[in-house]
Amino acid sequence: MILVTGGTGLVGSHLLYKLVSNGQNVRAIYRREKTLKRVKHVFNYFSDNAEELFEKIDWAEADLNDIPKLQTAFKDVTHVYHCAAFVSFEPNKYHQLRRVNIQGTANIVNLCISHSIKKLCYISSIAAIGHYADSSKLITEQTAWNPEDDNSVYAITKYGAELEVWRGTQEGLDAVIVNPGIILGAGYWKGGSSGNLFRKIHEGMTHYVNGVVGYVDVFDVVDAMVLLMNSDIKNENYILVSENLSFKDFQYKVATNLNVKPPKKEAKPWLLNVAWRLDWLKHKITGSRRSFVKHTAKSAVSITQYDNSKIKKALDFEFKPINQSIEEICKLYQKDLKES
Repeated sequence: MILVTGGTGLVGSHLLYKLVSNGQNVRAIYRREKTLKRVKHVFNYFSDNAEELFEKIDWAEADLNDIPKLQTAFKDVTHVYHCAAFVSFEPNKYHQLRRVNIQGTANIVNLCISHSIKKLCYISSIAAIGHYADSSKLITEQTAWNPEDDNSVYAITKYGAELEVWRGTQEGLDAVIVNPGIILGAGYWKGGSSGNLFRKIHEGMTHYVNGVVGYVDVFDVVDAMVLLMNSDIKNENYILVSENLSFKDFQYKVATNLNVKPPKKEAKPWLLNVAWRLDWLKHKITGSRRSFVKHTAKSAVSITQYDNSKIKKALDFEFKPINQSIEEICKLYQKDLKES
């Protein structure tokens, strides 16, 4: 039996589709029943037998910090994909991020050890990898994390979660970690996933930014995870990035595929700095959620480029071109738009 945490998320839903399509015996953890329809929706993109495939999943309602329910979910499990996480860059969400990403991962690791799980695959993030002052240098899995840097609260907790996984390997657990860039996939057009970018670009964005970051297709992430789990590789981490691309180029490619006008004005660093300060002030006065924070403004103009050669060599892995990913996702977005 394979256990997938975060089964109703972007990666989790696509991973479940791959696993059940391959005839695997799968149990998946969810927190709210209403989110299950997202998984069905994703399955419908790729199969005429979506309902039948969905029914093959053994769903377990649990929270990452509810040990008794997690104990039940681990019954008869041999392999675990830990996809569940809380994604936020809001500084005031730090304690919630720690509770889900660090303590939740510690719980999963402890249960893996106590249940003699054969292998754990943890999906982390490129946010948990260090970076160089020289933006021309490619970031690798060996680039050291600097705790003294001005790291985002999300990055801090994903790095802390990785430490829990490495701690587990010292206690006898076999594990692999993947560090994907911005994951591109369909079906999640709102919230914190990349689908929200497609929706915003379609609705119209006036400004672009020139920062550079790594992108990867969701099925590349899923395929790499499955291949790593089925291999003899253990206690290694892998950057999953297809291409390093500027936000401007990404916005332009998406706008072109959605037949809308791309943004024409550059959002200069000073404008971004004003924007996050105004957002902070609004939050303080009204209590509204932060929508644009200091670290978001910083990353929008930062140039971070990633080396994907380790996973390519380890698995003879080839990534899907980002142009193809964008084209496929835009078609699914337009399909959903027509049906809504």
